[in-house]
Amino acid sequence: MKADTLKDKIVPVTTILLALVVIWYVAAILMNAPFQRDMDGRAGATPSTLEFIGKTLAQPKPILPAPHQVAQNVYENTFLRSLSSNRSLVYHSWVTLSSTLLGFGFGMLLGILLAVLIVHNRAMDRSLMPWLVASQTIPILAIAPMIVIISYNVLTGDNAVAHLLNLDSDASRLVSKALISTYLSFFPVAVGMVKGLRSPEIMHLDLMRTYYASPMQTFWKLRVPASIPFLFTSMKVAIAASLVGAIVGELPTGAVAGIGSKLLAGSYYSQTIDIWAALVAGSLLAGILVAIVGVAAKIVDRAMGGRPA
Repeated sequence: MKADTLKDKIVPVTTILLALVVIWYVAAILMNAPFQRDMDGRAGATPSTLEFIGKTLAQPKPILPAPHQVAQNVYENTFLRSLSSNRSLVYHSWVTLSSTLLGFGFGMLLGILLAVLIVHNRAMDRSLMPWLVASQTIPILAIAPMIVIISYNVLTGDNAVAHLLNLDSDASRLVSKALISTYLSFFPVAVGMVKGLRSPEIMHLDLMRTYYASPMQTFWKLRVPASIPFLFTSMKVAIAASLVGAIVGELPTGAVAGIGSKLLAGSYYSQTIDIWAALVAGSLLAGILVAIVGVAAKIVDRAMGGRPA
């Protein structure tokens, strides 16, 4: 049974992945062909079809790099570079991960707090929930520079907040980037927790009243356990959104480290292979974070008495 289940999961994913790789190679050939044709014309070269295809897939600065070029770049900058090297993808991923986790932590706390207020206060439900939805309609690229710059100036300026927190320049820059992650991650957590805290059936709530349970006891013994599955589901969305926010937060600051800085440097110098390698690194990092949340969800579910599917 387990072998069949594993096969059902691996075969479709592998098939789609191979199809995407084939489409990627075809697109790379088609998009790089005009430039290569122009280069061959200037050099007076008349390569065969196979030679021409090989050249389109081996350009140093292609419009669309081939999968093997991206894979080679990721391998070299992950395993063949020192962890402190400015070219190491591990180093840049760690810088982005730091603001991702900090922003995710802030977003978790804010989302859970808002969910509790919404569930237990009807006025907050009517007034706050529409604003939460509206907050997610604002393009993050439009407000990210303002949030990062304003928050950094507040944290490093001569004001009460700066004196209270007493953060240095690097910590202030980290917090200012993490605020973008917080902005993107709190909403799925808040919505998921609201749904989870409201998930107990009326019969269960009536049973708690029959036992003369206080609102606090009902909250901790019924609503919170019922909300855990919803919380972890929303956390998977939130952690991925938090990573996106951390990368976006690095773009307007002129950061010298992080996946966002790799994207900027690649765009400045037309290093398309580096750009795609940074995108792959970000995707792998997001997949790892989501997988960790999934493992944590299974551990908590078993600790609460859940049975494996």
